Amino acid sequence: MAILTVRNVPDEVHRAIRVRAAQHGRSAEAEVREILANAVKPPQRLRLGAALAELGKNVGLTNEDFAVLDQVRDTTPAEPMRFE
Repeated sequence: MAILTVRNVPDEVHRAIRVRAAQHGRSAEAEVREILANAVKPPQRLRLGAALAELGKNVGLTNEDFAVLDQVRDTTPAEPMRFE
């Protein structure tokens, strides 16, 4: 595991970290690790399908819109590549 040193932390920030750590029942070091983890790692992984579904919902796409796309889609199988 990596070691990180942070210098020149203002006294009021250090006090706030210690108070917050006491409220959560952990050391100041553990509190800083938790703060850093929450700042840089999302609570859950972004899932592409969920993101696309949310985007579709936000722009107002409906099942009927997708049915129209199915009707105009080219279903001809692709020609395989030829290396000559």
